[in-house]
Amino acid sequence: MRRIQIAAISRAGIYSPNHIGNDAAILNATVEQLRRRGCEVKIYSEEQFQQSDVTEDVILNMCRQTSSLEKLQRFEEEGRLVINSGFAIENCTREKMTRLLVANGVPYPDSLMVDTNTNVRPLLEQAGIDRCWIKRGEFHAMHKEDVHYCRHAQEAQEILHEFFYRGIKRAVINRHLVGDLVKFYGLADGSFFYWFYPLEQGHSKFSDELVNGMPEHIAFDEKMLKQDCEKAAAVTGVMIYGGDCIVDEQGHYQIIDFNDWPSFAPCRMEAAPYIAKSILGAIRDWWRMRGEENIRPADRTMNHRSRKGGDK
Repeated sequence: MRRIQIAAISRAGIYSPNHIGNDAAILNATVEQLRRRGCEVKIYSEEQFQQSDVTEDVILNMCRQTSSLEKLQRFEEEGRLVINSGFAIENCTREKMTRLLVANGVPYPDSLMVDTNTNVRPLLEQAGIDRCWIKRGEFHAMHKEDVHYCRHAQEAQEILHEFFYRGIKRAVINRHLVGDLVKFYGLADGSFFYWFYPLEQGHSKFSDELVNGMPEHIAFDEKMLKQDCEKAAAVTGVMIYGGDCIVDEQGHYQIIDFNDWPSFAPCRMEAAPYIAKSILGAIRDWWRMRGEENIRPADRTMNHRSRKGGDK
């Protein structure tokens, strides 16, 4: 049986705002699960990855830096298996993500995508948008200042000018949605899905969760949310994903963020075996596509369970 050798790349701290430990912990937990299943896994920091000659054909990564993504994309074009794909990670930058989700019918807020030197007030008025969120468009959020809640059009214009003076050229403006904020984690193959209310578990990145306040536990269709998340994973190409949605008082939800390999912080130990099995399944399929020796199929006997802080 062919030996499985894997490189695992951790995320640079600047791209883990307030979650450096959590992001490292889920990668380490996944690596431990893979090692238990006989894989050889070498862990690199993102800096080491950029400077080293990584020889493994299978690469797990939480990278975000542009130079790292370019290297990952070169590896993919050479035929290596990269999880999450460097192209998929790039698809999760705000403007690309917005365009992909909207074009493919994933529930998403009314949005504008603009240059940061735009006079945006007439555009907001025309779109009927008052309260809104302005988000850095061309890259992942690294600082609290990369995502702003605006109470009216004049404030939105001022924040957009701030982006411009910071050298940020593009921004996405989302209509503010009233309702329960729900955070979710999952796998593209559907084997794992977990959702929860972040404020109830003290889970926060920039404290933006406080804008919507404590949840009212409005009922919504969990199966449909899972299906829409899997559609988002398919159109972005992300295998290991996370994100957020807002559930309004009628129980309708809209996804407001979708990203690659999140922390899985409240369900890390439960998620890690599923992530490892999904990775092994991807390796098996990749080897089969290349006509190479198969590894033992990943165990798919574990039943899917949708969760909200526990079994459902």
